[in-house]
Parts: sequence; C-alpha cells; structure tokens
Amino acid sequence: MVQQDNGALHESDGNAAVGDGVNRHVLSMAMQKLKTGFRINLGSAAPTTLFDGEKEHRVPSAAAVLRESNLFEMAGRMIGHSFLHDGFSFSGLSLPVVTLLTGKSIDTAASALTLEDCPDTDHRETIGLLKNAELTAEENTKVIDLCLSWDLPFPTSTNCVWLFQELLTHAVLHRVKQPIKQIRKGLKQTGIWPLLSDRPDVNHLIFPRESSEELHPQTVIQSITWPQPNFDSDEDEDDTVPLEKIILVTGFLRKFIEEASPDVLRDLMKFWVGWELPTTKLNVEVVTSTYPVALTCFFKLKLPSHYQTYKNFQQDLMMALSSISSGFGLV
Repeated sequence: MVQQDNGALHESDGNAAVGDGVNRHVLSMAMQKLKTGFRINLGSAAPTTLFDGEKEHRVPSAAAVLRESNLFEMAGRMIGHSFLHDGFSFSGLSLPVVTLLTGKSIDTAASALTLEDCPDTDHRETIGLLKNAELTAEENTKVIDLCLSWDLPFPTSTNCVWLFQELLTHAVLHRVKQPIKQIRKGLKQTGIWPLLSDRPDVNHLIFPRESSEELHPQTVIQSITWPQPNFDSDEDEDDTVPLEKIILVTGFLRKFIEEASPDVLRDLMKFWVGWELPTTKLNVEVVTSTYPVALTCFFKLKLPSHYQTYKNFQQDLMMALSSISSGFGLV
C-alpha cells in the first residue's frame, strides 16, 4: 500500500517524498509529538512528555531535566512555525497557562485556575480538601504537609479560601515559570510574539480548545467532491471504471466515514491530505488498482474498483490508514 504525494514516493529505493502534502504531514506529526511525547533518552523507556495534565488542561512539565535541555524553547519555535505555515495550532493548553504565556500577569492567570488545571492528581486531591466545610484530622495533616513543602501557612477557619488559591497557583503556575519563559522565547524567535502580546483576540487561534478541532462525519462528507460519470470521455473503454462500480465503492466510503470514530476520521484525513485539519477540497476517484492511494498534494483519494463487499473495502482502507505514522511509504 502506498501513500503518494505529487508523484514522488518514499519507497525502498530511497526516493524522497516531496510536496505540500508532505509539509502538512510533517507539521501534523510535530504538533502531535508535542502532546504525546518524544522518544528521547533521558533515563526512561517511556516517551518524554513536555506537557502534563488532561484534555483542555495541559500545563508545561516541571521536570528539571526538560528545563535544562531548553526543550520548551524548541516547543515555542514549533508552535510558531506551524502557525506561520497555516498548520496546526497547539490546542488543549490550560487557559490560565495561555494567559500567562501571552504576557499577562500571574494574578490574572491565577484568577481563572480550576482544580482540573493541576496535573498532579495527589496535589489536586489534597488542595481540593480545602473546599470541604470541615477537615478531618487526617485531611488536615495532608494539607499541612503540602503547606510545609511549599512554605505556606497552615489552614485555619478564616484562610481556607485564600490558601486554596495559593496552593493551586503554586501547583500550576509557580512551578512552570521557567518553561513558560522558554516557550515565549521560542515564540519570539519565530516573529509571532507581537501578534500574541498585542492582539489578545487572536490568542484562541494559536492556542485553541481541542473540542474546536474535532472532526464529524457529516463535515467530512460535505467536503467531498464525488466522482461524476464522464460519458464524453476519449479514454480507452478498457480503462474506464463502470458507473455501477463507482457507485458501489463510493457508497462503501460514505458508510466508512459515517461509522468511523473520531480517531479513525483523523487518521483518514491524515492519509488523504497529510494532516487532520478540516478541508473543503476532498476529491475521490475510483480507479483500476490494488490498494487505496492518496495523492495528498491534490487532496485526492484513489480507491480501487474491485471491491464487492464492504468488509474487504474496510479492511484495506484501515490497513492503509495504519501507514500514516511511518510517513509516505510502503506497508
């Protein structure tokens, strides 16, 4: 199975893939790595993640080894260059982190904090205890231990609201001051810092919510230009795919899209055009071939005409989608 771009293939003979589709693939892969982690030998077999926390509440990691490696400066450059090339924005950051990252004060950022912004679940649970009307002896001890470790006063009957905010601010913002400075430095190197600092109305474009990037089956289907019969074609009739086969195979594709999970839809878009951003230029062609092929520069998906059952079509297309992580090559 081959994922093809603009006529250039990345095959076993060493030919390099080139074109806009490859650029989209690289930008998509780079921004995905920022979220999921890099394979860097820092003493752990697991991927090295630069950001911690759950969806829509990610914060920079407080790990010292990452700060000392200037990896957050690299992250800032990646975010900036992707934006400049109409690529992916970095979605899912905690809103208070975005506030601090774009030049606002720590007090302004802290006022928008919630417990979900705290990536350490143990700290989150302990800080959340201050929401209770009364603390048991065990709960009070947990809060006191955390206060001692961060040089904050002990809880009293009058300072719980203030202490809750202070502990949460320390857990989320104070511990990541250096990573945020490095990210800002990387952003400045790409030239987009004036836009971030002077135009707060565009911050949501550079740091959007992940929910705004979700793909829906109907959105994809409405963007497709379906193949039309060409009764005046001068092509050899032996190379022309019969209309009934075109209808059958495109019906299989529609069914695949309608039943696809959000993750499968993203993979389909990445195979089809190089990245998973929505586009209105999706083209489909039914051809005489063995496996599905994507010409990502032209937003074109070429589907074989030989399928008789949806099961076989689905199996081959899913196999094609499995090639996206390895790039433009043979499976």
